[in-house]
This record gives sequence, structure tokens and C-alpha cells, in this order.
Amino acid sequence: MSKTYLRAMLVICLIAVSIFAFAQAVRKPGLWSMTSTVTWQKSPMPPGMNMPQGMQNPFAPTTRTTDVCLTQEMIDKFGAPMAYSQAQESCTVSNVVLKPTSMSAEMNCTGRMNAHATMESSWAEGNTAHGTMHFTGSMQMGSNSIPVEYTVETTSTYKGADCGSVKPLPMPLTK
Repeated sequence: MSKTYLRAMLVICLIAVSIFAFAQAVRKPGLWSMTSTVTWQKSPMPPGMNMPQGMQNPFAPTTRTTDVCLTQEMIDKFGAPMAYSQAQESCTVSNVVLKPTSMSAEMNCTGRMNAHATMESSWAEGNTAHGTMHFTGSMQMGSNSIPVEYTVETTSTYKGADCGSVKPLPMPLTK
């Protein structure tokens, strides 16, 4: 199990899932600060396996804050920004339901990661949004298929209309 591969998969999944789970309030395009917490219910780390000294477990609960640029196109199509930066698997989004103060959708991934995710986001006030995504499936590790399950919780805050140097992420594939 390659440390680099595991970290890359975690970052890819975190970006894909947490960006989608993010929701905009009152559909404001521009720059948002998004704090995402990933909690693994089933990590690909084999039970009893210890990390080498000085190395952090990439599957420990993590919280990260990222600036995200939400475009009008993302608002019109999904009601929330969507990332499509999967390097080694293909994910598609389906069953998007947009409501005045919430959205829900599903995501399916195939390839080195075969999984299904359910996503929900809501916003009650103009500058804050909350999202949840639950992801279950399996990750290909060599010839083995390892079950994975994790949840991403997000809180996003509107920073302003100008995204500055933050580029919008590519739009995902849809069914």
C-alpha cells in the first residue's frame, strides 16, 4: 500500500466530496471559505497496522479549510460547486434535487475506487451553508478490494464576489 497513493486518494476524495457537499447561500457566486471534516467509518488501513514513526495516519479524522470559487454555471446546474478532479477513477453525479434552501444528489465512482455517495446541503442564511456527504464503497489496493466508508461535514462562509486568484474547479460529469 503506497503512502503517496493513499494520500492522493484521500485528497481526491476530500476535494470531490467536500466541494460537492458545499452549498451556496442565496445562490451567490464568488469566493467562499469552506471548512471540511472527514471522518472514516471504514478506512483502507488494515486493522492493527501502525504507521511508521513520524508519519501521520492519512485516515485519521481531518479538518481543512479551503477557498472555493463558485460560478454562476455551478449555481444554475447544481446549486453548489462541483469538483471533477478524479485522477484515477471516474465519478458521475445524478438525482440532483434543488430546493430554495437545500439540495441533494448522489455520486457514483468507478475505477480504482468503486463507490456510491449521498449528499445533502442546506443554507438558512445568506452567507453560511452546511453540507454532509456519506461515501461507501471499495478501493482497489493491488489485487485486493478494500471496503471504505467515510463522512464529510462542511461549513462554508461567503467571502465576496471576487474570487481573486482562486480558479473555479471543473464541472463534474452528470447522468
